[in-house]
Amino acid sequence: MRYALIGCGRIAKNHIKAALENKMEIIAVCDVVPEKMNAILENAGIAAQGIKHYTDYKQMIAENKLELVSIATESGIHAEIAFYCIEHGINLIIEKPMAMSIADADKIIELAEKHHVKVSACHQNRFNLAVQKTHMALMEGRFGKLSHGGIYVRWNRDKGYYDQAKWRGTWAQDGGCLMNQCIHGIDLLRWMFGDEVVEVYGKTRRQFHNYLEAEDIGTAVVTFANGAVATIEGTVNVYPKNLEETLYIFGEKGTVKIGGTSTNNIDVWDFADETEADAQNKGLKEATSNVYGNGHISLFADVADAIQNDRAPYVDAKAGRNALEMVLAIYKSQKTGLPVKLPIDFASTEMKTEDLK
Repeated sequence: MRYALIGCGRIAKNHIKAALENKMEIIAVCDVVPEKMNAILENAGIAAQGIKHYTDYKQMIAENKLELVSIATESGIHAEIAFYCIEHGINLIIEKPMAMSIADADKIIELAEKHHVKVSACHQNRFNLAVQKTHMALMEGRFGKLSHGGIYVRWNRDKGYYDQAKWRGTWAQDGGCLMNQCIHGIDLLRWMFGDEVVEVYGKTRRQFHNYLEAEDIGTAVVTFANGAVATIEGTVNVYPKNLEETLYIFGEKGTVKIGGTSTNNIDVWDFADETEADAQNKGLKEATSNVYGNGHISLFADVADAIQNDRAPYVDAKAGRNALEMVLAIYKSQKTGLPVKLPIDFASTEMKTEDLK
């Protein structure tokens, strides 16, 4: 499968690794900073393989026949690049968040359907072993009626992290910790609890990172259509390093706690109808080299199969919209001081720093 990458920043190495693991033909890479392209290919050990370099993605698309492109640029330009690629018949993997507004997310979905291309939102943690086993238990009804749950992303990001790229922590190009760091966990929470959300009430603050526009701590209470309630906590204020990304699910007949730094371990696995297989799940730990986990490889494999067999990707564009909608609803709630009903037709990160007070 002929593949190219747009954006060679912090997450790009996971995309290149996933493409290589899935035996894709890497045709080109694109970034406005040439040094980043060289660094990412050298890091992967493929700098000498004749891979083309571009600083203009439109030129890259014009000069090459591509089947799949992943977009890993700053968040604020995901949508405009996606529009162009889709209109040129190219299948996409779009890093989170898929877009920065509901309108742009809806347009990506509509264009993909119009041009018959596959678009996957890169929420790779859905492929974590712990997450897959828990979702299967939900689908089998082992939890019974759901009571409540929560996602807690307690990480550390210091000034050195934000100094790596000027767009980080800005409203126009990034958003805060909820949009950048916590959106994977928010995606898992919404997906696990059936996707249908009734109401979100949120509070966000900028406590320590006064050089950012956006929040460094965000919390919310979520009401789902199935009657369950859940809490969200996302922050980059944990001293001195990343602590956890933990998902709790409590049902009348089951309790699961997925822990680790990136929802990659099963810390608690208790069900009323315990089976022999449950013993293997208790204490499961999936080794990862970083907080991004191992899911990119599986996500790339799924998208390739979806293209070849003309089916929807496992994590499609609608999943990306759902996660985005949750974050934007929290921002809207913070701005208005009121609970926000879902679905929301229009919302974006059009916030001001004073809106965090």
